[in-house]
Amino acid sequence: MTSEKMLERELGLFSIETLDETERMQHAVPESASAAQTKKERILELHRSGTTDVAEIARRTLARPSYVAQVLQAAGLLDGYFDLYTTTAREQNIYSRFFRNVLSFRSVEAARESVRKIDRLYNYFERMGDRAGQHQAMVLALTGKNRARWSGKLEEAKVFDEWLARH
Repeated sequence: MTSEKMLERELGLFSIETLDETERMQHAVPESASAAQTKKERILELHRSGTTDVAEIARRTLARPSYVAQVLQAAGLLDGYFDLYTTTAREQNIYSRFFRNVLSFRSVEAARESVRKIDRLYNYFERMGDRAGQHQAMVLALTGKNRARWSGKLEEAKVFDEWLARH
């Protein structure tokens, strides 16, 4: 097994097709679970039964860790988890309140408006000598770029990318 495959398995980044028969059986939904049980229900069931590690739940349900975290956060079972797909409405740190409801990429114009707001905040933190605040602005722009890109909104992603290239 290559080191890349070993790392993917260690991080829980694999698909059912890459598993051997024994491993597939370990990921099978137990017979006691309803055939109609959704992935979300399975995640919640695993958490209730004592499996609280996001990576382990992701591995056992063949879900992305970000999806597992989203489900657990929505159910009030997880705090303090943040990644690319975590809502910016949740407070991550002291700077979050400045950036609440700033990120949008519904259209190119919405992305431009987001970048204008991000830029104003970046400049504000620069005047204050607050490098951490500037960094948070850059993180939000990168989040916008990546979310837009992975949503197939390449023109919107370009708006964020151009701002990042200037800073």
